[in-house]
Amino acid sequence: MIDDKPHDPANDGYGPSSSFLLDIAPLVLTAMILMVQFFVFKDFTPHIPLACGILITGLFMKMRGRDWQGMEERFLKVIKIGLPAMIILMGVGMLIGSWIIAGTVPTILYYGFSIFSPSSFLFSVCIICAIISVATGTSWGTVGTVGLAMMGIGMGLGIPAHFTGGAIVSGAFFGDKMSPLSDTTNLTPAAAGVELWDHIRGMLPTTVPAMVTALAIYAWIGMGYGDDSIDLSSIQALQTSLANNYNLSIITLLPALVVVIAAVMKMPAIPTVLGGVVVASFIAFFLQGVGVSEIFNVLQNGYVSETGFDVVDQLLSKGGVMSMTWVITLTIFALAFVGSLEHYGTLKAIMAKINHFVKSRLGLIFTTYGSVLSVGTLIGDVYTTLVLPGRLLKEKYKEMGYKRTTLTRSIEDSGTLLSPLIPWNMGGSFVAATLGIATLTYAPFAFACWLSPLFGLLWAFLDKFIPREEPTVEKLDTTTSASANEV
Repeated sequence: MIDDKPHDPANDGYGPSSSFLLDIAPLVLTAMILMVQFFVFKDFTPHIPLACGILITGLFMKMRGRDWQGMEERFLKVIKIGLPAMIILMGVGMLIGSWIIAGTVPTILYYGFSIFSPSSFLFSVCIICAIISVATGTSWGTVGTVGLAMMGIGMGLGIPAHFTGGAIVSGAFFGDKMSPLSDTTNLTPAAAGVELWDHIRGMLPTTVPAMVTALAIYAWIGMGYGDDSIDLSSIQALQTSLANNYNLSIITLLPALVVVIAAVMKMPAIPTVLGGVVVASFIAFFLQGVGVSEIFNVLQNGYVSETGFDVVDQLLSKGGVMSMTWVITLTIFALAFVGSLEHYGTLKAIMAKINHFVKSRLGLIFTTYGSVLSVGTLIGDVYTTLVLPGRLLKEKYKEMGYKRTTLTRSIEDSGTLLSPLIPWNMGGSFVAATLGIATLTYAPFAFACWLSPLFGLLWAFLDKFIPREEPTVEKLDTTTSASANEV
């Protein structure tokens, strides 16, 4: 049914029509294109399908007699909301590169591997992957480098691949979720209008107990495997390579300490990241002997490791502003698509349905989990999975008097952490292809990933760690634009 409702400038968008299917058609059609891209073409780059989704939404706008200009203005406003997160990501690219040439990441790696022992292999693997992922902000990079090496060592120790894979995924995605350098950790609060450090602190009640429980399980399982007499020459060779190519000392950990102190002091994310870059650059110059020209080149294009040790070179060849272009361009497409759906009326139509049964705290939390899982399983793109529910539900949390840190925590619990457990999701597909084991084989043993949302549901039942604020008295409007100060 064609809805010719005129444009309402006050709402900067359209409300739901009498046809719910027509309202959600652009979202469903885009999801179908994404599935073709993922499953038929075997290509896990969702940029072009999302661009197609924007055009599809524009065609539906035209079919309803509406203009493109209003939709374009709307999605540009939504993109603007994500700009601080994109700037942070560019800073993160510089931070990773500077931390590598300063010796910060190599030092963390060196001492991280020192805690490795065969009798507690799974426990150690989870810890190591978590440390590396927090330090670098990338779960995929951790899985594809150290995780892959750990798979080989685990096979040599006689430990089943599904146990090792689960421990790798638990540690790597824990770091992805909690690191201020992570793209998902920056994008999620940006979409929902939450400060980065507030978001990170808000995730502690679910992430910490989930990780502690997972580590206890890995320690218990690991006691039945391994032998302290087994040769660990590959680990020792990796540490030797790091020690031979970098000056490792307490000083090289100073950039990480600066970032941690800034986080505790609740400093804004952008100066925190840039401060870490400056400190690391000075250490690279004075301690590692890196020239100014090379420092600038690494900050722009990233670092290329040439130690001759494959695992080290793969892990340390990264960073730079340009390394973030894939994520930033995808973020732009995802935000533009969500903004288009907002203006078209898709999100209002979905909220109209949700409002019929979301009357309580439990209903709100369950709806958040359900919306994230629905988008994650339907679309398979982790970035849209994080952005869409945040934009959809952020005003509902305000209306019911709950802080949006619970929203962003729930999104990451059921989005970031569950993405590697869904076979056709970007996360699950990448891990399975990289580690060489089926997603559903390791998923039950990635304890930290699925325990975190369970703790979230537990706190929802007990009404614990669900902070409140004064409820809004304004009429719910999912298309109301957020100011840049919300991010």
